[in-house]
Amino acid sequence: MKQTIVNAMTIDVEDYFQVSAFEHAIRPADWDGIAPRVEANTGRLLDMFEQHNVTATFFILGWVAERFPELIQRIAAAGHEIASHGYMHQRATAQTPAQFKQDITSTRKLLQDLTGAAVVGYRAPSFSFNRTNDWVYDVLSEAGYRYSSSVYPVAHDHYGIPDAPRFRYSAANGIDEIPLTTLQINGKNLPISGGGYFRLYPYAFTRWAIRRFGKIDEHPYIFYMHPWEVDPNQPVMGDISLKTKFRHYLNLARVEKRLGRLLSDFEWAPIDKVYGYQDSVTVDRND
Repeated sequence: MKQTIVNAMTIDVEDYFQVSAFEHAIRPADWDGIAPRVEANTGRLLDMFEQHNVTATFFILGWVAERFPELIQRIAAAGHEIASHGYMHQRATAQTPAQFKQDITSTRKLLQDLTGAAVVGYRAPSFSFNRTNDWVYDVLSEAGYRYSSSVYPVAHDHYGIPDAPRFRYSAANGIDEIPLTTLQINGKNLPISGGGYFRLYPYAFTRWAIRRFGKIDEHPYIFYMHPWEVDPNQPVMGDISLKTKFRHYLNLARVEKRLGRLLSDFEWAPIDKVYGYQDSVTVDRND
């Protein structure tokens, strides 16, 4: 029996070679020389969502949108929410306020020009909002966004604000932050919000954790993943650490089956629908 809470399904649309863990192995200047897989992999997700009658939020890289405009239009035409993941998958912590503004403004305009739909959501690459860059919310507000989903309330070697609020909160200047989901066990936040954790945990545990979270906390669960996670045949990147290799390639062959079960076991919708950001659905393309 499906849980009655409507949860948020989110996809971070980037290719396998664009993940932050590979930033020391391959330069962005070399991306165009690599055979892309993001279009086919995102198409596989769209087909699965259609089969299960699920709509989601797609946080899209501007780099991807510029090269695959028909893919972005296909996502929008299927009823999914189009949101921003920045342009070059550069961490917010690595940008100045001016660079960040240019990044999020140009990506928002590109996505809106392609779809005619207002882009109100943003997710920082690698959840790179922390205590050192609170100014990001002022810039998001100035650029026309309404919410961010860029904070993971956990301790991790690459991201996280362990003491951040666990549920949607008002960050600054009218911007809401919608944190990734954690389950509290013995006073500590256990990450259960998809991605690598979805591949690491047995599916039975993930299902139990989501149900437990819904029963105890009574909030929507936020799931996230990437198109490359349904692609076990992707090339293996060289010149990366064993830890990075383990994290990136673990259980890729199991994801598609697990995702099918996840889509069947719970109710899903885009963030804008779950949290009520749908009051503006069209936009002037010159915005």
